[in-house]
Amino acid sequence: MDSLHPGAAHPALTLVIALMVGVLAQALARRLHVPGIVVLLAVGASLGPDGLGWVTPADLGEGLFPIVELAVAVILFEGSMNLEWSRLRRSSAPIRRLVTSGALVTLAGAAGSAVWVLEWPWQQGLLFGTLVVVTGPTVIGPLVRDLRLRARLATVLEAEGVMIDPVGALLAALALTVVLAPEADTWRLAGGDFVLRAGFGAGAGLLGGVILSRVLRQQALIPEGQANIVALASVLFLFQGCESLLRTSGILAVTVAGIVVGNSDVPEAEKRDLREFKDQLTVLLIGLLFVLLAADVRIADVRELGWRGIVVVATLILVVRPLCVSWSTYGSELELRERVFLSWVAPRGIVAAAVASVTASELARAGMQGGVELRALVFLTIGATVSLAGVTALPVALWLGVRMPGRDRVSILGAQGLGLLLAEELRAAGRTVVFLDSNPQNCRRAEEAGFPVVYGNALEERTLQRARFESVGIAIGLTPNDTLNGLFVSRTHELFGVPRGFVALSKLRPKVTQEFIASRDADALFDDAHDVERWDVRVRHAEYLVRRFVYVGKPDADGVEAELRPTRERFVILTWQRGKQTHPMSVGSELRKGDLVAVAIHKPDLADAESLLAERGFEAAPDMSEAASA
Repeated sequence: MDSLHPGAAHPALTLVIALMVGVLAQALARRLHVPGIVVLLAVGASLGPDGLGWVTPADLGEGLFPIVELAVAVILFEGSMNLEWSRLRRSSAPIRRLVTSGALVTLAGAAGSAVWVLEWPWQQGLLFGTLVVVTGPTVIGPLVRDLRLRARLATVLEAEGVMIDPVGALLAALALTVVLAPEADTWRLAGGDFVLRAGFGAGAGLLGGVILSRVLRQQALIPEGQANIVALASVLFLFQGCESLLRTSGILAVTVAGIVVGNSDVPEAEKRDLREFKDQLTVLLIGLLFVLLAADVRIADVRELGWRGIVVVATLILVVRPLCVSWSTYGSELELRERVFLSWVAPRGIVAAAVASVTASELARAGMQGGVELRALVFLTIGATVSLAGVTALPVALWLGVRMPGRDRVSILGAQGLGLLLAEELRAAGRTVVFLDSNPQNCRRAEEAGFPVVYGNALEERTLQRARFESVGIAIGLTPNDTLNGLFVSRTHELFGVPRGFVALSKLRPKVTQEFIASRDADALFDDAHDVERWDVRVRHAEYLVRRFVYVGKPDADGVEAELRPTRERFVILTWQRGKQTHPMSVGSELRKGDLVAVAIHKPDLADAESLLAERGFEAAPDMSEAASA
């Protein structure tokens, strides 16, 4: 009967099934707005030997753990690439304590609770303590993005999640050494070994990161389109090379290398492509690992822990974590409510699962008991902490008031002529505007005008994260490329839930335009289609002025609305104002009498523009102001 199971005696089939269902599970989790690991754990358990029997990690034999280790290396490198030095420096003290002395507090508390409640021997409790020191960067990252946490709190959470993983892995290796050889000198020797591995891993990672950064800058050396695979091969080589020389030093090496590469002067285009590639690869690997590792844990082993296991996990969440955070953040700039949230949210993730499985295997290989129970308790901890964070993080963040202010920012793709004029009007009305652009000259112009600018590919999730799109309420696509404008607005709505979008179009064709806009939950920007490139030239040559007009209603002839002449780029209506609220002008805007509009006018066409505006029901405002760019 077992031969009918798809994964029975077929290691390759087990692997590809885990890959496929891992990706599908994460897609489902995203649609359901729940942490991906929750779904992955459920899917892995249901497809494992205790469920359908489709995924049987035992068929992979000793090949399971090299797969796990190499995948973890790629995941940590990708996560560390996103840590910016500038953000880390501002919150360096609490981060440093969380990954050093705070980790020891967690270790001692978790080990003590396991020994006291479960009546485990100290060796087994020590191993458990080291395994739950880590948090889950793959869980915390999406959580921070979705919750729109304050920048300082978000930085601490993200940095802890990435940087504590190698620390936890090294502590687990140290503890395993002591457990396997508990002689009097083992502690002293293991301590020196810990320092040696940490120093070697950090040094190798620094050197490897510098070399990889320089290689990626040599565009003549790497064929076009192959930078991603060069980086991937380099990361795997760095990890395995360090592991071959000093066990468990590879995790720290790839983490440090990722930070170095992420903060180096590698061309932004290369860095952007590398982040996007690693991000997609990480999704694939996380799905694979969690399905395999969850399937490898027997449900009966978790049940065997009983209520005592639940008490240990509850102690870890309600007592040990708050003690760790209190110690690590004492005297820091973090407010009390931020510390409370930091105490509540500490989900464990893939590194805890991977190291627990490796540790259990090492104990079994040495003929020692306790590995099965140890791994079961770690997976119970992962499931509980991830589920708790996924369900309660939002209400707790709302209660504590640690989220960023409402979506009051406006983001404009395209730091060019019309974009700058529109931004000036919105800023004058009290709106915060941030630009995105991949053209260095455009970025410089916007920065000189006093606007924050994010350089990079605006369709890439990492770029949008750097622009803090969790606080953006309006996304505006304003480039000469209609398709790019629409994709940008659609992407921001899909990834960050940006509620309003405007798309600049070069042509307005009634049916096509209506379908184009509706498919992207957006509106056509400005009063009509406009030539963005032409206006960019006009703005750069100061061939424009901005004037205010009041809408008084369209004139008509005998009750029939008069036919309007085309504007032929003589003017562009930028914004409209009703009361104290100013909005970007769009084709769908319904103006009322008394609304005030800001209009960019081509200087040579001033008289014709005023005539055309009068036909459309606009009169010069009594307190008309004029702003011209010199």
